[in-house]
Amino acid sequence: MNGVPEDLIVYEIALVVPKRNINEENKCYDCVEVLVNEFRNVGLIVERVLGLSDEFIKLAAPLETLGRVAAKMQMKKTTHIGIDLQFEWEEIKAFVRQPDGSLFSWCERFQCYRHLIYKIVNKKNSDVTLKFDGKEIQWEAGKSLLQRLELEGIVKQVFPLHDEIKRKKLLRSWALNWWDFTAQPIDEIYAYFGTKIAVYFAFLGMYTRWMIFPATFGLILQLIDFGSLKLLVFPAFFISIVLWAVLFFQFWKRKNSALSARWHLNFSVSTSEGYKLSGREWNSLQPPLELVKNSGIDKTKEKEALQRYEWFGYLKRFRNDVIIILSIICLQLPFELAYAHLYEVLKSDMVKFGLTVVYLLVIQYFTKIGGKISIRLIKHENNENTEYQADSLVYKVFGLYFMQSYIGVFYHALLHRNFMTLRQVLIQRLILYEVLENLVENSLPYLKYSYKKYRAVRVEKEYLKPTYSASISEELEDGLFDDFLELALQFGMIMMFACAFPLAFAFSALNNIAEMRTDALKLLAMLRRPVPRAAATIGAWLNIFQFLILMSICTNSALLVWLYDQEGKWKIEPGLAAILVMEHVLLLIKFGFSRFVPEEPAWVRAKRMKNATQAQDMCSKQLLRTISGREKAFGGYIRRKKPDGTNKTQSCRNQ
Repeated sequence: MNGVPEDLIVYEIALVVPKRNINEENKCYDCVEVLVNEFRNVGLIVERVLGLSDEFIKLAAPLETLGRVAAKMQMKKTTHIGIDLQFEWEEIKAFVRQPDGSLFSWCERFQCYRHLIYKIVNKKNSDVTLKFDGKEIQWEAGKSLLQRLELEGIVKQVFPLHDEIKRKKLLRSWALNWWDFTAQPIDEIYAYFGTKIAVYFAFLGMYTRWMIFPATFGLILQLIDFGSLKLLVFPAFFISIVLWAVLFFQFWKRKNSALSARWHLNFSVSTSEGYKLSGREWNSLQPPLELVKNSGIDKTKEKEALQRYEWFGYLKRFRNDVIIILSIICLQLPFELAYAHLYEVLKSDMVKFGLTVVYLLVIQYFTKIGGKISIRLIKHENNENTEYQADSLVYKVFGLYFMQSYIGVFYHALLHRNFMTLRQVLIQRLILYEVLENLVENSLPYLKYSYKKYRAVRVEKEYLKPTYSASISEELEDGLFDDFLELALQFGMIMMFACAFPLAFAFSALNNIAEMRTDALKLLAMLRRPVPRAAATIGAWLNIFQFLILMSICTNSALLVWLYDQEGKWKIEPGLAAILVMEHVLLLIKFGFSRFVPEEPAWVRAKRMKNATQAQDMCSKQLLRTISGREKAFGGYIRRKKPDGTNKTQSCRNQ
């Protein structure tokens, strides 16, 4: 097995092809046999497993194979002096390893696998005729064999495989470890699932730990009757949760920076304070490479072309946002107001409960339709890459969810000022929505998998598992969209109406503790291993959470006004004036704390500055030597001057 002991081989990728019988005389022309031979030729270890109806081709790659393809891909990795350089297999000791000791992260290995299997092309000058069940297939010169077989439907799917040893270890130490409450092995999660899923669970764990304070405060407010003092206690609670939320997100940014430094995620080399972590700038519109390459010598025309591309991109995004907003106002708003009005006029609690269930089912279809429309609109935007497209989709779809989740609550709070009805709606939304979401999220995949896995072999069981995909789009988002959406809707509900129902924080804390374990169990036992994504932050969701904090300041100020002015006189008395002043002070605090608490820990900043300084020193010295003519590097060799004036040529590899 390519010099690798069989017990150390870890198969990480699988291909699915139809099971069939072939003759020995046609074996050399069979497209699947040719594909398997090509896999072996590029250094992959192949194992073939027959299932009930399909054949599975499992792939593993030795470290040398991954290293050489990483060098061919010009992959950049962090060196021991902190500079990101193009990877070279011969200089392997110069590069930093992952926290688990491996040279490549799961995301990097997956990229190498894709490059290996999809870059198998026909190197001949003519087409090659292959066969499959008597059907002839033309493999064109210079074309990818795997893509050709996918188009023909011969290769059904390519998907990542679970590592059974690591999976069982994570099950014991994470998914089934209920005694540690919010403790999670984040480094192991990163090594197994990749950056984006690890960042989600790091955020969820920190969010749940920080929620202990408002949950305790809210529980005290719910259990103790403060009488006339509630006019002082509720404003204190309101101020404390706003400060709590602002501080939490500032400290989350610090934790995110620390995780990125620990996992050696790429930073742009700069000595300025305004460094940018890869993936953190969400709204930038950069011109395509073709536009830059094709720009002529005329600087004026080049500038005009780039400006035109930039502003057309902004206009397209603005046009799409207007379409979504008008659709929400004209189509979804009347439906939401009708539901809220029916809920107010109905007398029976059972009928109200049934109406809420029907409403929650109907809005799922509204959301799916809105998601499909958003995806079509996003395809016409000038987004730089898939992550920017995903962020744009998040903003648009969250607008739909924001309307359907909160407009009914606003109706009860603003129009009727009925605190009892408002609390009933909040309880139903928090408990019923989260219970239904968890049932759909966890039960349906398990039932589907349990029905299909009977009599299947292990790799076939992996194939039969559902994928970790978003409810709106598998093209741009994975299942983290639904998980983050659930957190955002919960955060908005408990923050914007905190003064009406302080106990909501306790419900949410308990739900999040269970959510961490059920999400872990879902990923490890019920679903396929997700395709890794390299996003280093929570992306657009951070801006959405910040928006919800601003909304909570406004809504809770209004709730306190109605609590103080129960007679509806609306006179500017000292109590009302104090609430208005408090609202403006909290808005100033919200923006001031971003300067008070640095987004980057001091040790991360010092390490970054040190690495950037070293990089500049090395580049400066090399440039000075080149300019002065004492060293001239070309073609992999360095020409040095001897004392007698003659030149001596020496290989760069011997330096």
